Amino acid sequence: MAKTRAQRKAERRAREAQEQRRAQQDGVSEATAQHDTQVPVSGDVAEVKAVEVGIAAEAPESALETPDAPTKPSRAERRAAERARKEEDKKASEEQKRKERERLAKKEKQAAEERQRGRVVGFIASCAAELRRVQWPDRETLVQASAVTIVFVAIAAAYLGALDAAFNWMIKQIL
Repeated sequence: MAKTRAQRKAERRAREAQEQRRAQQDGVSEATAQHDTQVPVSGDVAEVKAVEVGIAAEAPESALETPDAPTKPSRAERRAAERARKEEDKKASEEQKRKERERLAKKEKQAAEERQRGRVVGFIASCAAELRRVQWPDRETLVQASAVTIVFVAIAAAYLGALDAAFNWMIKQIL
């Protein structure tokens, strides 16, 4: 059976710990002063190391779990959660379909009402509905657009007036 990455890491750490113990037995150890001033390992790190050492020692999984470790949901709980999720998805889908049917019915009703009216009245009603949807410009945009339009019309009028005067003078010279 292939070993997981965590298992290989735990075995490597166990080998390093054994080598360190052998080195300490042979008389090669850290100085006492340095050892006393080192910061102790946090509880989380110590817990992870203990679990890794347990994996390396091939301890059963139930023995490696800590009391505060999150529990895995049982198969029945997972199935119940999956059923509940599917039921919620189904309800949401049905609700969306119902809303779509209502929207289509409303559009059909409006279309039927418009067909019943005269063509002119229907046209005016559709124009009014369209004008309600228009996004009207603010005052600054309106003034700016009006100024650009007036300037453009003035330039075009001057250009066309100049051309008219030029062609009028030319026609008088020819005649």
